[in-house]
Amino acid sequence: MTAITTHRSPAAGRRPRLSWLSLGFFGSFHAIALLGIFYFSWSGLGIAVLLHWLFGGVGICLGYHRLLSHRSFQVPRWLEYGIAILGTLALQGGPIFWVAGHRRHHAFTEDVAADPYSAKRGFWWSHMLWLLFLEADTFEAQRYRRYAPDLQRQGFYRWLNTYFLVLQLPLAVLLYAGGGWSWVIYGIFVRSVFLWHATWFVNSATHRWGYRTFDAKDNSRNLWWVSLMTYGEGWHNNHHARPRSAQTGWRWWEVDVTWWTIRLLHRLGLAKRVVAMTSQGTTRVLS
Repeated sequence: MTAITTHRSPAAGRRPRLSWLSLGFFGSFHAIALLGIFYFSWSGLGIAVLLHWLFGGVGICLGYHRLLSHRSFQVPRWLEYGIAILGTLALQGGPIFWVAGHRRHHAFTEDVAADPYSAKRGFWWSHMLWLLFLEADTFEAQRYRRYAPDLQRQGFYRWLNTYFLVLQLPLAVLLYAGGGWSWVIYGIFVRSVFLWHATWFVNSATHRWGYRTFDAKDNSRNLWWVSLMTYGEGWHNNHHARPRSAQTGWRWWEVDVTWWTIRLLHRLGLAKRVVAMTSQGTTRVLS
């Protein structure tokens, strides 16, 4: 992962401004998701579950997080770009924005000025208010892109970062063609809302509840129910103690679906230089 130099937000101490556009965007998605009550179908629910895993489990957890943010393993460029597109379809921002924010979170964990979603600013701030009260270091491209120079150098990632919202349009067309409005509402709105909150719980709940296996220099914790919702991301204390590891579930009962997927890619010869945990809690590289 690219080294990050010490930096504190110049906006520290200032009151962040509420973005009515962001409030309207997230509020509208939650409201439209409620229409799922009236447009319910088993196939629509199945689409929501499938895309939750494909865009969230593969796109965000495996792609944006373990592959792009931490470079915990390597895959061929064509596969990396394909996984990045899946992450973009999760509707959690472009890859440069997401990776930059996550790297800042690790570099300045729980720092009230420099960590974009610092848990010390309260549960709701770390859960979702950071997305509504916009701070320049987090949301202005000329500032956050310094934390992801490896992605910023590539035109493909710059394009995805700019046009990530546009990709929802062909997705909506495909969903409508396949199952009408039920598939659109469940495949985009219901899926997005549940995936958002699952991801946000990693920022909020796992810095408040759970157990600590490693003596990490923060309040990160392992929380089983968040891990079930996020394909292994809830073993957050493990992750903060060994951030380069592609494996977050250390004990045998710490279910880590994303790690299982990475191991499958490794066995298929599609992933190499995979950083794994040993039985002693250290890391080793699988070539």
